[in-house]
Amino acid sequence: MGIEKGLSVAMNARIIGSGNEAIVLAHGYGQDQSFWDKITPSLARTYRVLVFDWNFSGAVKDPNLYDSAKYSSYDSFADDLIALLDEFNLRASVFMGHSMSGMIGCIASIKRPELFKRLILIGSSPRFFNDDNYEGGFESSVIEQMFSNMESNFDEWASYFASLIANAKNPLSVEKYEKSLRAMRPEVALSVAKTVFHCDERDTLDKVMTPCTIIQTTNDAPVPNSVAEYMQQKIKGETTVEKIDMDGHFPHLDAHLQFLNVVGSVLGFNPHLESSSN
Repeated sequence: MGIEKGLSVAMNARIIGSGNEAIVLAHGYGQDQSFWDKITPSLARTYRVLVFDWNFSGAVKDPNLYDSAKYSSYDSFADDLIALLDEFNLRASVFMGHSMSGMIGCIASIKRPELFKRLILIGSSPRFFNDDNYEGGFESSVIEQMFSNMESNFDEWASYFASLIANAKNPLSVEKYEKSLRAMRPEVALSVAKTVFHCDERDTLDKVMTPCTIIQTTNDAPVPNSVAEYMQQKIKGETTVEKIDMDGHFPHLDAHLQFLNVVGSVLGFNPHLESSSN
């Protein structure tokens, strides 16, 4: 297997907790595994929690891990996710994917359904462009201008993008996301942004048979509420939409107690217990 051997080391993967069941946390664009820090202690009392950094993250030290041609679609990310789960020998896991990782989890679940018990999709979207009879949230001209801004002044773009995507009422979240965006190499950030914003995975959804929970904030700049409803209609597996009343793209950062309540209710555990019977 060569290149995939030791992928867990390169991607800073680690397991926290010692429950019978596993939950896999996959961060979104421009982030790293620290974006889960507010919820991992509660989850780790019931589950074995797998966290890792995607290869584009500024937290990954090997610059050769990310290849722009290979990762021009979500498919290779899904293959890496599968390789990680195989390396840790995880089966029938709960997968929690934020933003782009929600769609990556969907693709992986089609390829290897036995690896996934449930998908929890947070602020995920199969398509960001508006289209005939589809509201993705963005006109293509706005996205192309964004790519241009990334090339001309990356730091300025990172500051703007962080304030657009995170909850502006929570400066700490904006600051955390801006710092994390700036930790990426600019050419990698642009390449992954093109993969994310050019994706069209709408035809993927009706192949997803795994039960899904879609978690959507009431005001998420990149993902209109209609996208969550569209996904719920298209996904073949039993799917529900859970709303969290807040602004921004990071409910696990900005409303982590509400977020844990939703997840606990879906998975059937009490996230606020100080100890677990496992």
